[in-house]
Amino acid sequence: MTDPRSATRDRLRSLLSSRSVLFGDFVLASGRRSTYYIDCRRTTMHAEGLDLIGQLGLEALRRRGWAPDMVGGLTLGADPVACAVARASCEVPPLISAFTVRKAAKAHGAGRRIEGCFEPGAQVVVTEDVITTGGSALEAVRVIREEGGIVLGVLAVVDRDEGGRAALEAAGLAVEVLVTVHEIVGRDA
Repeated sequence: MTDPRSATRDRLRSLLSSRSVLFGDFVLASGRRSTYYIDCRRTTMHAEGLDLIGQLGLEALRRRGWAPDMVGGLTLGADPVACAVARASCEVPPLISAFTVRKAAKAHGAGRRIEGCFEPGAQVVVTEDVITTGGSALEAVRVIREEGGIVLGVLAVVDRDEGGRAALEAAGLAVEVLVTVHEIVGRDA
């Protein structure tokens, strides 16, 4: 009998491989050059991708023993991941809400750096679409802690295996990854 989790993970890998992997000459957010780019948003914002990521992400949190009040990270990559996990929690309570960390505080309105359901004292898991150097997740963690949040760990859809996970772990953060780059690009990635 096929393990449903395995089938769900296989489908996510297939979607990421077919929708999100681009080959060429790219400059990554980290400033590094790469012969491939993982445009994870083409999967994380796809209807089926949202469903798969929500299921697998929620399962990963629970398997880890994390019981966050909410999930979120640095906009834009983290946003659909957080919303997918929050939505999946409606099917398998307890509920987990979502938030987003702006790259800079708004110059108008309340001038918040964190938007959505975030509250000081909340236990959170930082979400990320792709980990390369870990810089985006570390920035989100810094802002969340400054605003009084308690970070349980980091959940990423894809790990590029370029040192980001190690950097996060060196900062004392537990990391859960749904898929590695080698599973969607190949061993030569």
